[in-house]
Amino acid sequence: MDKTSISAAGAIDTFLVLLIGIGPKIALVPFLEMTASLDSAAKRQVLRKMLTTAATVAVLLMVLGELLRVLLHFTIGSLSIAGGVILLVVAVWMVLGPAASSHRTEGKDPMQLAQFPLAVPYLLNPVGIVGLMTISAEAKSLSVFAVEFGILVFVLLLDVVVFRWANRVSEKLDEGRMLVTEKVFGFLIAAIAVQLVLDGLAMEGIIAPVPH
Repeated sequence: MDKTSISAAGAIDTFLVLLIGIGPKIALVPFLEMTASLDSAAKRQVLRKMLTTAATVAVLLMVLGELLRVLLHFTIGSLSIAGGVILLVVAVWMVLGPAASSHRTEGKDPMQLAQFPLAVPYLLNPVGIVGLMTISAEAKSLSVFAVEFGILVFVLLLDVVVFRWANRVSEKLDEGRMLVTEKVFGFLIAAIAVQLVLDGLAMEGIIAPVPH
C-alpha cells in the first residue's frame, strides 16, 4: 500500500529494520578482528572509510532504489527473496565459521577491507538493502521520505558512536564473549533471513502471507 503518511508504529518498524540492516552488530566483531593489528590512526581511517561507504550506498539506495528496480525489472518480492538467501549465507558463516581465523586479513589492504566486506555486506547488509529499496518504492510523500531519511541518519549516528567506542576500548574487550554473542546473533539473523524469503514468496503470491 502506498505510504502517504507514517504512524509511530511505522516509524518504529523502519527504525528496527534499519538498525538490523545498517546497524553495528553484524560488522562489529569483524571490524575489531580485521583492525586488531593496526595502529590507532589506521583504525580511524578504516572506520571512516567503512562508515562513509555504507552511508553513501544507503542514501543512494533510498533515493534511487525504485528507479533501479524499475530499470532492472525486478519486484520487491524477488529482492526480498534474494536478500534473504544472501543474509542466510552470512548468518551460517557467523554461526559455523571458524572462530579464531574467520576474519584474518594478512596481506590485504585495510582500506579495501573497509569497503568490502566491512561496509558491504557486513554494515550495510541484505536486510538494509531490502529495507532501503522498499522505502524508496513505497514512500509516496515527501514528509514520509523525510521521516524515514531522518531515521537512517539516526542509525548511522549510532554506528559512529558504537564503532568509535569499540575502537577506543578494543584492547579491553573480551574476545571470547564477543565471539559467543556473534554466534548467538548469527542464529537470530538466520531467522530474519528465512522471514525475508517467506515475505518475498508471499509478495509474489506463491504462499499465503506469514504473520510476524
